[in-house]
Amino acid sequence: MRLADIPAPGSAAARAALELATEYHTPALLNHVLRSWLWAEGFATVEGLHGIDRELLYVSAVLHDIGIVPAFDNHTLAYEDAGGHVAKALTAGAGWPAARRTRAHEVIVRHNWPEVDPAFDPEGHLLEIATGLDISGARPDALPLEFRREVVTAFPRLTLAAEFTACVTDQAERKPDTAAQRIVAGGVAGKLQRNPLESLG
Repeated sequence: MRLADIPAPGSAAARAALELATEYHTPALLNHVLRSWLWAEGFATVEGLHGIDRELLYVSAVLHDIGIVPAFDNHTLAYEDAGGHVAKALTAGAGWPAARRTRAHEVIVRHNWPEVDPAFDPEGHLLEIATGLDISGARPDALPLEFRREVVTAFPRLTLAAEFTACVTDQAERKPDTAAQRIVAGGVAGKLQRNPLESLG
């Protein structure tokens, strides 16, 4: 399992998602969403999941935190819900049919679920466990060490722990009925600091 074996989709939607994330995310958050995509691809391999919509997975991963940036922060919606709507708008512009646009929204929303059954939503499952690894350090040994080291070296964590903690805490304070509150109450700040990925790269 190597980075060279996981090419990014070259579609219009994939390119636009990366451009949007690059413009609006800080370097640390941009690296986080790209690592999340790579972890998701890695988990698809180790779990033997087939038939994955890889363009959908890429677009959803790259845009999964766009709802926490000021330009797309919604004063009433959970940040993952807001980000899902950004993905729907972007993929509409790329010509995706309505059902597939809805899937992008669902995958992004479900990345903040405590658990997603792969039989129910394989792409949502992959993004949920991928972000669980990158943020909380969940299942750190499920992917090969050399792959983890290669990914973190290519896309360093930088100030992710401090930035994400601040962003999700702000979301929880302003929107206490959303998943952000559960994430903060679950000790995300400490999990980020103790994440084994911090020692790689």
